[in-house]
Amino acid sequence: MAGKVVLDFEKPLFELEAKLNEMRVCLRGSAREQSQQEADTLHRDIELLEQKVDTLRRSIYKNLTRWQKVQLARHPERPFSLDYIYMMTRDFVELAGDRHFSDDKAIVGGFARLEESGGDFSETVMIIGHQKGRDTKSNLFRNFGMAQPEGYRKALRLMKLAEKFRKPVITLIDTPGAFPGIEAEERGQAEAIARNLFEMARLTVPVICVIIGEGASGGAIGLGVGDRILMSENSWYSVISPESCSSILWRSWNFKEQAAEALKLTADDLLEQGIIDRIVPEPLGGAHTDPEAMAGTLKAMLVEELRTLLLKESGELVRQRVEKFSSMGVWNEQ
Repeated sequence: MAGKVVLDFEKPLFELEAKLNEMRVCLRGSAREQSQQEADTLHRDIELLEQKVDTLRRSIYKNLTRWQKVQLARHPERPFSLDYIYMMTRDFVELAGDRHFSDDKAIVGGFARLEESGGDFSETVMIIGHQKGRDTKSNLFRNFGMAQPEGYRKALRLMKLAEKFRKPVITLIDTPGAFPGIEAEERGQAEAIARNLFEMARLTVPVICVIIGEGASGGAIGLGVGDRILMSENSWYSVISPESCSSILWRSWNFKEQAAEALKLTADDLLEQGIIDRIVPEPLGGAHTDPEAMAGTLKAMLVEELRTLLLKESGELVRQRVEKFSSMGVWNEQ
């Protein structure tokens, strides 16, 4: 359990699991010194505690508040874009640079081979995603997953390359927002994101977007225009983070939980609103508890979606994509 990151709402479960582990160690360590009756009693106690731990785990993770899901989406052990790329695909060839200014390490991308496990589907795809770091050094290298203009221009260059070679595009979204520094504004941050929206809407190849963690503001939507929008169960997607919303409305970050409830930023909320198309289920406790299983689930859903999208003609893809996003936020009054 050493080094494990425990969120506030997970502490009761963590304490029970620690006690359970202590009892198991005690049973193994003193097996020869115990009588059969003592051993049987300890076995029963362990079984009862295992049931209690399982019940508590299900109770916690099946009834998460919106703010708790935001916390899970930010979990430092959660799989990031490169983790998914290496777990889901093979022969990944990373491509760098925007051919204008520099290479933004907050966005990664390149060609890779997506193959169905035990099936007949095999397709070269262009896969692009935000990339965060695991520690201070790597987070500084990746700029905490906050892309600058050259990152979005690199992503667009790779999308256009995929279009040239008639390959589908998959984007993995996980960012607290586009980098807000003055140097990013000087190099045209808003224009770079807007250009991506315009160009992604017109791509003549299938585009699938997946929110795998955080999806904040223009930083997320800059990679978020696609034929199908998938979203991990414990991720969030919103025009603003709960903390920033709280600071604007209440002049304090202390109301972030209320802000999260009002923003309706979870996968269930956005599916109901028609913003996303499918929810990618996560292992109980979050994607970080079993990254391989999570990657397998996402891979199966991507293969399923691509099978359908690859049958459509280019013009139909563009028309349906434009209609999809044009219909968002529209309602009729009775």
